[in-house]
Amino acid sequence: MKRFVTDVTNLQEGLHPENLALWYAKIISEAKDMAPPWLADKIKVKQDPVLKMKFNLDISKRAVRYFMIAVDNNLGSMPNSTKMYFLKVQETLSDEMDKSLV
Repeated sequence: MKRFVTDVTNLQEGLHPENLALWYAKIISEAKDMAPPWLADKIKVKQDPVLKMKFNLDISKRAVRYFMIAVDNNLGSMPNSTKMYFLKVQETLSDEMDKSLV
């Protein structure tokens, strides 16, 4: 029972807005480091002040690949629920990129 409680707690903590904000900051920082200097300022994320679970990713289409690489590099060290969140972000971003190609 104790293991079950620990697993549920870890899942809950992985989706706290503060936790997600920290991971976004780390990923954005890494993406900016990888991107050329002229693209680094085109990678931003802003947390909604009212809806704390909502993050607005403001990123240039040319900079998306750096963001995706940074997410991939960090997936192994994320809690499972955070990992699932960022995998969904990647999927959504890929879908949006595919729409723009059509």
